[in-house]
Amino acid sequence: MQEKILILDFGSQYTQLIARRIREINIYCEIYPYNHFPAPDESVRGVILSGSPSSVRDKNAPYTDLSMIKGVVPLLGICYGAQYLVQDFGGEVKPSGIREYGRANLVFVDTSDPLFEKINPGTQVWMSHADTIATIPAGYKITGSTSDVKAGAYHINGEKTWGIQFHPEVYHTTEGTQILKNFVIGICGCSQNWTPDSFVGTTVISLKEQLGDDKVILGLSGGVDSSVAAFLLNKAIGKNLTCIFVDNGLLRKNEFDKVLESYLGLGLNVVGVDASDRFLDQLEGISDPETKRKIIGRVFIEVFDSEAKKVKEVRWLAQGTIYPDVIESVSVNGPSATIKSHHNVGGLPAQMNLKVVEPLRLLFKDEVRKVGQSLGLPDFILKRHPFPGPGLAIRLLGKMTREKLAILKDADDIFIEGLKKFGLYDSVWQAAVILLPVQSVGVMGDERTYENAVVLRAVSSTDGMTADWSHLPYDFLGFVSNEIINKVKGINRVVYDISSKPPSTIEWE
Repeated sequence: MQEKILILDFGSQYTQLIARRIREINIYCEIYPYNHFPAPDESVRGVILSGSPSSVRDKNAPYTDLSMIKGVVPLLGICYGAQYLVQDFGGEVKPSGIREYGRANLVFVDTSDPLFEKINPGTQVWMSHADTIATIPAGYKITGSTSDVKAGAYHINGEKTWGIQFHPEVYHTTEGTQILKNFVIGICGCSQNWTPDSFVGTTVISLKEQLGDDKVILGLSGGVDSSVAAFLLNKAIGKNLTCIFVDNGLLRKNEFDKVLESYLGLGLNVVGVDASDRFLDQLEGISDPETKRKIIGRVFIEVFDSEAKKVKEVRWLAQGTIYPDVIESVSVNGPSATIKSHHNVGGLPAQMNLKVVEPLRLLFKDEVRKVGQSLGLPDFILKRHPFPGPGLAIRLLGKMTREKLAILKDADDIFIEGLKKFGLYDSVWQAAVILLPVQSVGVMGDERTYENAVVLRAVSSTDGMTADWSHLPYDFLGFVSNEIINKVKGINRVVYDISSKPPSTIEWE
């Protein structure tokens, strides 16, 4: 039985980050909404209560029944979670008289407390709350304070229950990982056996039991998630897996042939389908990005369904769903209204009367790559930048035409190959060229030009939830600009996007 930590989500922007930090310690954890979580069984070694944008003083503040947890299994309340354990058990939380947001230092730390073992007095922490604990209940002992927050941390006597008003999961809390280690290893007794190799081993066994001799089809996108899902399934059921790789005409230059060749060379049972004309005919002249997406999704279903019917006696559709998609679908704020089309093509399972298998549904994006490494996948696949399901259609702003698409593919190829040539590709999380629906005046030779402008976009990120623009060297940007303008007919201006997410998004559409 896989030991685990449960994280009850009260809506904090940092909840997924708590899970990521714990998994980095090689301990498995799961996130559940605060009002919908399973009763702890012997596999649950501890529970963490997340922060929240709400106040425990609000009339409609998130509330949950902790009778099966508090005093039964080790419990750690973070920020809102810590205030909840005070307010609901006889203490008092009030609006803070000062701004408790940002960096602070623990001027007092009870290093004899197991949560603060190996933590240095004065250590930096990150506060993010408008309320503060004014009075702690009887039996609560203060174990950490800042110059402004007396009850920065506490422990309940006679219980394995702790509360901290700061966020150990963010990088600004310099010894936050050690604090989490103290809780999940020292207090909860977890054995750190959640590794990529162990995941591969247990998942292959599970897939063999789940699928037996049934046949499975999977839509390959060329991306990391679907590729790792394919190789996991291949390891479990071999030739009973058929992968369908569709060329929608919106992939990068020559990418379909390159990726298909690599899949076949690695022993996957792959069917390559060139449906580019079918997609591009439908997209010709379309400007609205949502309409583009709907057309691409509809045509993909038609093509995939047609190809899948050629495989006899298929019972399962495999998808590259990953954990953030699963969390979003059962989030505190309700099910997500949008399903990512490159992972889950809505309507396919029902239309084809298939059951769904999702071998990666427990993993975050960075864990998917680690599992891929354990499976022996080459860097060509594992280190590929994320690529949107609609492909270049949403990087070609304005009306879709084959001519514009060819211009964009050539410019994009120069940018991506330039990143590789300069040794910058692996330091960038995602890179793109965006073809703008505007033209600008230029001079080439002795003639004036009135041609297209493109935007270079490169960001650094961990999971795409937030992203900073990449500070690429000026000489590299100058090189790429010159290459694009000199070699791609129809472009006379190149600009660089220096906006971060938020407030901007990574893609432009």
